[in-house]
Amino acid sequence: MRSAVFKTCSCGKVWADRAAFLNDAKVNLIGYQVHFEKLEAGFFLFNHLSADCGTTMAVEVRGFTDLYHGPIFEKRMTGSQACLGLCLHRESLEPCLAECECAFVREVLQIVCNWPGRKGKAA
Repeated sequence: MRSAVFKTCSCGKVWADRAAFLNDAKVNLIGYQVHFEKLEAGFFLFNHLSADCGTTMAVEVRGFTDLYHGPIFEKRMTGSQACLGLCLHRESLEPCLAECECAFVREVLQIVCNWPGRKGKAA
């Protein structure tokens, strides 16, 4: 029987769990690819920057949403005057200040960006 694995890179590197993945200094968060229909099906994008690898890996947002314990708004503000359009730019990692259903994912991004021992590792 195979044991569960959080993520495997195309170079063969395996991270057994999320903490090992986030604690790896060679894994850098570089973006977010939104999925407006199912927000948890969007992807956080990470680069694996080991000496023999430069792979960009996608991990579903649902793998991180349990880290967030704040409000989740019901209405999407995309395209409204309150929306800065952050979700439309993959490289944007800033939090969203709008009371938008998408804002919780941006808060999860902040948790990942500021993971203990990770400060300054987001590209």
